[in-house]
Amino acid sequence: MADDRQSTLAELCAAKGMRMTDQRRIIASVIEEASDHPDVEELYRRASALDARISISTVYRTVKLFEDAGIIERHDFRDGRSRYETVPDEHHDHLIDLRSGKVIEFRSEDIEALQELIAARLGYRLVDHRLELYCVPLDRDAEEPADEGA
Repeated sequence: MADDRQSTLAELCAAKGMRMTDQRRIIASVIEEASDHPDVEELYRRASALDARISISTVYRTVKLFEDAGIIERHDFRDGRSRYETVPDEHHDHLIDLRSGKVIEFRSEDIEALQELIAARLGYRLVDHRLELYCVPLDRDAEEPADEGA
């Protein structure tokens, strides 16, 4: 995922005048390499595996600093924990599997066009949006038989 970015998180932080300690660099690297929208505890687990001196409070402070600087995004996917990802180069939406917690990123030109159309019909110009679809897997074995008369 980091290969797609023009600048690393550490470079973005430096460009915003942030002092980049070794611990912040490690946390930035862990966030950048994540493809699963980890929460702070998971970021801590990964970062402390690389440097045992990193505390959970350091991770909390660093994540807040990065979020306030606009270089990472926080998501609340209804599972009671904030999850993070780098600010994407390209807009995408999320589908959340409520059974497993898996988060799938997707982009749909049809959805993008429909949102703009709805805003325009209501007299607005769409400037931003966030779409999260909360789903459960189709379980074809458990489906009830289709009503023959329908």
